[in-house]
Amino acid sequence: MTSANQIKTTLHTFASKEKAILLQRFFKTAPGEYGAGDKFLGVMVPNIRQVVKMYWQTAGLRETEKLLHSPYHEERLTALLILVKKFEQGAETERKKIFTLYLKNIKKYINNWDLVDLTAPRIVGSYLADKDKSILIKLAHSKNLWERRVAILATFYNIYQKDPAIALQIAEILVHDTHDLIHKAVGWMLREVGKRCSFEAEEGFLKHYAGTMPRTMLRYAIERFPEKRRIFWLNYRSC
Repeated sequence: MTSANQIKTTLHTFASKEKAILLQRFFKTAPGEYGAGDKFLGVMVPNIRQVVKMYWQTAGLRETEKLLHSPYHEERLTALLILVKKFEQGAETERKKIFTLYLKNIKKYINNWDLVDLTAPRIVGSYLADKDKSILIKLAHSKNLWERRVAILATFYNIYQKDPAIALQIAEILVHDTHDLIHKAVGWMLREVGKRCSFEAEEGFLKHYAGTMPRTMLRYAIERFPEKRRIFWLNYRSC
């Protein structure tokens, strides 16, 4: 079996101090920013995926969780993408273990938007596809930014299945959230509802909230609309 340290050693062969500096700026790691204190090796995503391909079958869940607890962003992303591969190829018992492991690690270790966006739909959304989704309601009400983002991004799985119901339900909870990363995530999922399910479903939501939702959220939501329709919603005042 592959150890967390073996995976780390391989990742470090791709590290770049120059890229690490750029990534720290990109992911807002300065004091007071959403990624404050996060550390980077300077490993690019294609190299991370290469490492995942090498080790996902031989890294057990215990060692993968050790890797997830790393202070380095790229090591956590590697662990999460290994979990995605294991989840997609695993039996129901292993899928449940991965889902549970994922939930308990959100607050501390799945703590940036890329970590959430690349994994929440494929693990949380997929696992809950045929199950009770009340956990998403709980996450949406969390004080933790990343739990709230997981709640809305997990619904991407349902949107892909042409079912907008849970996405719209979570969006309604988060529509007046105060954080920019939630504004963008909710707007993005609303846009995908329009694109993959129906514009009618999206506009039904906008009819109630377009006049009061954050402007960033609205602009993301209507990005694919024809120009005249975008102008209509930008000037709309909810009843």
